[in-house]
Amino acid sequence: MSAKADFTPDDWQALVRAPLIAGMAISLADPGGPIELTKESMAAMKAVLDPIGGEQPELVAAGRADFAAQARDRQNPVSGYKPTSPQELLHELARVNAPVTATPTPAAADGFRALLRTAARPAADEAQEGGLLGFGAAQVRRSRRPSA
Repeated sequence: MSAKADFTPDDWQALVRAPLIAGMAISLADPGGPIELTKESMAAMKAVLDPIGGEQPELVAAGRADFAAQARDRQNPVSGYKPTSPQELLHELARVNAPVTATPTPAAADGFRALLRTAARPAADEAQEGGLLGFGAAQVRRSRRPSA
């Protein structure tokens, strides 16, 4: 199970929107104003649309291709998904993880999770706080884990 045909339509759409959901979860962890939210969401979207060097598992390539097609056609990948709490975002990511984990190759599941991290990191990097209406805000400093 690693291509679009191996997922239900609902699971596939959840998989395609998952990178934006990961970015939203990061944004809602320390919410700023609407301008910050927009910047963080755009950063997550750009990370998914930017070319990735090297080979990708079929699952990741197909998900990114559908995401890019929806963006090109000006369709919102999160259309119809209306979470009412930050916990619902985490629940959605966990729900998507179940069919992804069932893929026959660990590389496909690991590649998908790496895509989520790729989308979430720029959202975190865009995070700012303070200021008024997005002006005068300061970049949030996040501590980095020491390498092992």
